[in-house]
Amino acid sequence: MKTSTRILLSIMMFLQYCVWGSWYGQMSKYLTVQLNASGDQVGAAYATFSIAMIIAPFFIGMLADRYFAAQKVLGLLNILGAALLFGITRISNPNSFFWVMLLYCLSFAPTISLVNSISLRNMKDPEKNFPSIRVLGTLAWIVITNVIGFMGVGDSAAIFYIGALAALFMGIYSFFLPHTPPVTNGATRFAQIIGKDAFVLLKDRSFLIFLLSSIAVCIPLSFYYTWANPSLTDAFAASFPNADRNSFGIENKMSLGQVSEVLFMVLLTVVYRSWGVKKILIVALIAWIVRFIFFGIGDAGSNVWMLYLAIILHGVCFDFFFVSGQIYTDSKAGVAIKSQAQGLIALATYGFGMLIGSIVSGRVKAIYTKSGITDWLNVWSVPAMIAVMVLILFIIFFKEDKTKASFAG
Repeated sequence: MKTSTRILLSIMMFLQYCVWGSWYGQMSKYLTVQLNASGDQVGAAYATFSIAMIIAPFFIGMLADRYFAAQKVLGLLNILGAALLFGITRISNPNSFFWVMLLYCLSFAPTISLVNSISLRNMKDPEKNFPSIRVLGTLAWIVITNVIGFMGVGDSAAIFYIGALAALFMGIYSFFLPHTPPVTNGATRFAQIIGKDAFVLLKDRSFLIFLLSSIAVCIPLSFYYTWANPSLTDAFAASFPNADRNSFGIENKMSLGQVSEVLFMVLLTVVYRSWGVKKILIVALIAWIVRFIFFGIGDAGSNVWMLYLAIILHGVCFDFFFVSGQIYTDSKAGVAIKSQAQGLIALATYGFGMLIGSIVSGRVKAIYTKSGITDWLNVWSVPAMIAVMVLILFIIFFKEDKTKASFAG
């Protein structure tokens, strides 16, 4: 791959995740503090992303891949997204926020697939080149959340202003990316989009258990994305009642999760073959349980180490379950249905799993919040118990075969 192409794609990936990271983890705190939103309303706001993730593959598969150059679609969607993010800052009603956020997510969700498509189609050796490009996304998330944390604006409209500015810049920049023309030989594209051929994998009991476990684990994952920031803010506020809530640098602390994600990704390349997928997934599920227990009982005093460990465990929780799951799926699928199998997993997890998780996490938060005070121990006990049940189900029913898979992620 040419150096110029690598630079262009690296900047694209960095900007993409700057847009995403600017608002996603902080939105719950903004809604709670600025719009006085209930747990149900916050959960509904996060559900818009999952709804968009379900619809996005159809948009890309039926329109963008066939009729328009990918970089132009990416540019237009980001410019539209910038306008919608700016519009969000003018909304003071949580119910109205839901509808504008849904419109924004419908413009944003397709860009996640587009940046990957543009990257992969402009690489001669994707397995070698893509990881080094994709890691710029994780680094961008670390950078943007730290900027927000140092500025102390995690609960203000500034997160959407920053996102809008990044999206506008990304939109303009997209038109200078390598030309990526539409795919025109897609006569059976609709069947591929819904992963029809990959349904044959569900006849394998272990793969079915893995798929159901992946959907179930997305419920705890939604709890983390939605409530970790407000929970940590309250924990530090309880220990330092006279301090400015924005002085805690919660976003800075949470960025350690993305740092660990990079480190555990490297570790996964080492242990996957020697441990096998079942052991790795069990370790991930145990990590999910431990992190939620620590979120529940930790505090900013003598038990502050629990809160930091709960954050840092994000790497093993996410990489060891979801990334290793992608490798496992790749090993189970034949050459002809590899892409459809990955699409099926993505639709099941980030679509339906996260949708269920957003609604459940919002309902649980609402139940355990009285007079503006949230019982975080009870909130975090719910995803911990879900993870325990998934672990038991997985240990009993999942049987690992001896299929060897390359680390192609």
